[in-house]
Amino acid sequence: MTTNPTSVVDHDALTVRRTIHIAASVDKVWRAVTEPERISQWFGQTVLPGGAAGAQGTITWPDGVTVPIRVEKIDPPRMVSYRWGNDETDAAVTDDLDVRPSTVFTFTLEPVDEGTQLTVVESGFEALTDPAGALESHREGWDDELDKLVALLEAPR
Repeated sequence: MTTNPTSVVDHDALTVRRTIHIAASVDKVWRAVTEPERISQWFGQTVLPGGAAGAQGTITWPDGVTVPIRVEKIDPPRMVSYRWGNDETDAAVTDDLDVRPSTVFTFTLEPVDEGTQLTVVESGFEALTDPAGALESHREGWDDELDKLVALLEAPR
């Protein structure tokens, strides 16, 4: 499995960023970050009917927490941006996406030698109850989740 650098927090811009290399085609990576059944294999159980900008659904984590998600922008097969409600200190998470306590994460894909460069940038932490805590939590989360994505896509078939 490809070893990649960890996520980086920009405390001034209140963003989390991680750029990784995946030894897989852009098409294969694109499907893994946009098709709900494939997202569910490495991220959380995803229900997202449609897939076009404006499509709404949910992601449910193994611990049972469900968060609403919406496709904000999509430019196949280069970029997809999602907004999700994830104010971890709010015990009243609903299936409806409230944009005030939400962040946006964007996947950008670029073809490179022997695979794809995938960059994720998550922003909007200033809207959350505990921006500093959420930045660190999501930094760790992107490390874990994107490592799962690499392992899934690079597994021998």
